[in-house]
Amino acid sequence: MNATDSMRLILASASPARRELLERLGYPFEVMPTHIEEPESGFADPRSFVQTVAWLKAAAAASRIEDGIILAADTIGWIDGRPILKPADEADARRILREMAGREHELWTGVVLWRRPDDLQIVWQERTLVAFAPLTEEELNVYLATRSWRDHSGAYAIQESGDPYVRVVSGSTTNVIGLPLESLAERLPLAERTGQSLPKVL
Repeated sequence: MNATDSMRLILASASPARRELLERLGYPFEVMPTHIEEPESGFADPRSFVQTVAWLKAAAAASRIEDGIILAADTIGWIDGRPILKPADEADARRILREMAGREHELWTGVVLWRRPDDLQIVWQERTLVAFAPLTEEELNVYLATRSWRDHSGAYAIQESGDPYVRVVSGSTTNVIGLPLESLAERLPLAERTGQSLPKVL
């Protein structure tokens, strides 16, 4: 298969974690970050929240390319009927972590595959139930000092194995990181054009 026979895969995200996850599937891809104004409220449930934001990201990228498959995603935590947003600063991260410590919360990711030029769209949302360990004030200070709270919904980034603070109760661990690889691997081939597929890295 030569370059003219294969489709482009475009990741509409600036997230290093999403780039690292997508590399595991073995497809070459381009990175095309989108800069949309993400809403912080106005949704009664997490599914519609991440579905809407992921679609807005995909639409922003779709307006910029003529041919290829766009992959966009949005991840958010949910607790007590409301979203857990990215902390504004360390004080906000402390507040969020105190709220989650010793409790379970939901982690949702919305994913959109948008094929150009025919604008076929495959859209889904995935839920993972996550438990956060109880934290003493000293442990909280240690955690905040790691800066792992920066630019992450819920003020944390999970380690895939041996995380002392975060445990997946049910669902996908990669979903918590920002891209549910298991369901993506199943759906990505569906977005490929008949007779024209994504190249694989051997």
